[in-house]
Amino acid sequence: MPIPPSRTELIDHLVRTRIAGLVATPRENNLDHYRRLAQGDRLYWLGLELGDRWTDTQDVLAVMAERCGVSDDLEHRAGQDTIDPELTVAGLERMAAFLRKAAEGGQRVLFATGHPGGLLDVHRTTAAALRAAGCEIVSIPSGLRADDGSVYQVADVAVYERGATLWHTHSPAPMAAILDGLQREGRPLPDLVVADHGWAGCAAQRGIDAVGYADSNDPALFLGEAEGTLQVAVPLDDHVLDPRFYEPMTAYLLDAAGLL
Repeated sequence: MPIPPSRTELIDHLVRTRIAGLVATPRENNLDHYRRLAQGDRLYWLGLELGDRWTDTQDVLAVMAERCGVSDDLEHRAGQDTIDPELTVAGLERMAAFLRKAAEGGQRVLFATGHPGGLLDVHRTTAAALRAAGCEIVSIPSGLRADDGSVYQVADVAVYERGATLWHTHSPAPMAAILDGLQREGRPLPDLVVADHGWAGCAAQRGIDAVGYADSNDPALFLGEAEGTLQVAVPLDDHVLDPRFYEPMTAYLLDAAGLL
């Protein structure tokens, strides 16, 4: 774990590594996902129940401009899009408050990722810090299945596996399998879920405090935060060139939470 950067140093790092700032996710992809969400495609709802509250793509774009930092220009339809690094850091600081509360209360915390190639180590490192602070890191039931694959844990982080490979998934089904499995075994649900994609959305929809990371093409989590269903959505590019680029960000998060 590197020395925690200052706020200014972290912002510079986020922009330089394209975790925020001029990110790789193109404008066309962002707008396509906003449109599909507004049209009611549940794949893009990420486990949240949005009803008919977000049927106007312009309303979705307005929230994404406010909470993620994408361009609010309706005529900007192709090319580069952005994530505001100030919003990334603000999101990390809001997430840190939940981690601090979890540590102080010895809460049960569940970690999960649909982006194992990018965020697995972020979650693993955070889980280790909370365990050291006295939290119970929830151990998921064995033998879980979802979406024709398996759900299990790697280094305290729930992941989706299929064909002996960890998969990138937006589906809420793996998290639903975990929560249903815990209930079948008569075990308590987590006090806090730290996740991304449908893993975070599903937990939040079931009334569990959930915080997570979301890319500029994952509008549902930002809408969930705007509605108060999801507690925190941290805007960032969730799969940059090298996963080690997230290490200074993770150090900043843990330092802000009092966990270093």
